[in-house]
Amino acid sequence: MTDQKTTTPLPDLSTATILIVDDNQQNLELMQAYLEGLGCSILTATDGDEAIEMVEHSPPDLMLLDVMMPRVSGFQVCEKLKSQPSTRDIIIIMVTALNEVGDYERAKECGTNDFIAKPVNKHELITRVRSLLELGILKRRFDQLSLGEHEASTERGLLDEGDSMLPPPETED
Repeated sequence: MTDQKTTTPLPDLSTATILIVDDNQQNLELMQAYLEGLGCSILTATDGDEAIEMVEHSPPDLMLLDVMMPRVSGFQVCEKLKSQPSTRDIIIIMVTALNEVGDYERAKECGTNDFIAKPVNKHELITRVRSLLELGILKRRFDQLSLGEHEASTERGLLDEGDSMLPPPETED
């Protein structure tokens, strides 16, 4: 008898969108070049205001967000996106040259999913982005399956939490 493993295929990243936000053009181009092999759509923004505007029109699956930018910092962008129901599920990786413990704590308080130190290591960037995108895609699939099962169980007459098995109260005619 042969031992055959059934493996779930990895999610297809070709439908995913990444938004890279950095005020330094060289950083944008470098991270974009590193990530092109993933097969995702890659968009860029050069400041926090532009990033927020882009997200409002078409939310990406994942953002690489520079912390130190003029006018609106990465912390502020992250906090704004994570506080809104329509954008809170966007995966945000803060990219920073800051390396103080307080900076990492502030990033976590803003709701970032992860952070990467500058200068960016190509393999670390690709690995983290791929892992978080795959996890996000699998989470969405699970949420859709759960929603479908909930609707199916309701249609079959199964009880939900809070439903009662007691007969309806008798009414006096």
